[in-house]
Amino acid sequence: MPNTIEYAKKYVPLLDQVYALASLTADLESDPELAKEGANANEIVIPKLEMDGLGKYDRNEGYTKGNVKFKYETVKFNYERGRAFNVDNMDEEETMNVIAPKIMGEFTRTRVAPEGDAFTFAKLAGKTGVSSATGALATGEAVVKALRTASTKMDEDQVPTESRILYITPTLKGLIDDLDTTKSKAVLNKFSKVVEVPQARFYTTIDLLDGKTGGEEAGGFRKNTAGKEINFMIVEKSAILKYNKHIAPKIVTPEQNQTADGYIFGYRKYGLVDVYENKLAGVYCHHAA
Repeated sequence: MPNTIEYAKKYVPLLDQVYALASLTADLESDPELAKEGANANEIVIPKLEMDGLGKYDRNEGYTKGNVKFKYETVKFNYERGRAFNVDNMDEEETMNVIAPKIMGEFTRTRVAPEGDAFTFAKLAGKTGVSSATGALATGEAVVKALRTASTKMDEDQVPTESRILYITPTLKGLIDDLDTTKSKAVLNKFSKVVEVPQARFYTTIDLLDGKTGGEEAGGFRKNTAGKEINFMIVEKSAILKYNKHIAPKIVTPEQNQTADGYIFGYRKYGLVDVYENKLAGVYCHHAA
């Protein structure tokens, strides 16, 4: 058993690497040091700063007094998911211990990461107050025009430019790439990073399947009936709250398993995705009508 436990300890960090490579929204992860535990276990508090602008300076009386408001805003976690798989001890032994890394690695890459991305985009798109636009984008010129409109909107709203990330479908990115002139593609230079997102992860609203109810046994997610396909989304990183409070890949050995002679491979994730109330302009979503 000690060897199995050590194996598990060594393998868990590898899952983090698999997730980081497979996830398209890992760049949006917030600095955990900026938040602290709330009064309840299901919430955190984040710092929020507001201040007055410049006032008149009087050579006799000096500075005009201003106010600085520093407070903590309470935000509740909104994502809690998990799954467990059972593997018979003999199956694991007969495959020379290749099932464990195969199951957990494949699960992280093909199930955990895509759902995490889809949830992130849906939460950002559904946040009241973020900038949005709708319409069909059938040509490269139309895509470029829509991106310029979005970029200009964020410029006018004084959204920082250095950390704007463009998420866009491969189809629309291809339309831009096919344009003849470099000048037409210059709008892409306004983003710190361009990330292509498969349409399967890019909806305004999704349903998280519980894995138990009839029709939902497979788990995962699907587009909500009212959901729209997202064409592209621009996100300024500092506007986003994206925390993973608890990510727990777990391996229970046959010796620890009280119900069967086999391994239990479990995965649990608990976190949140949200937008700062005073930084709603940092998200722009363009989706189908």
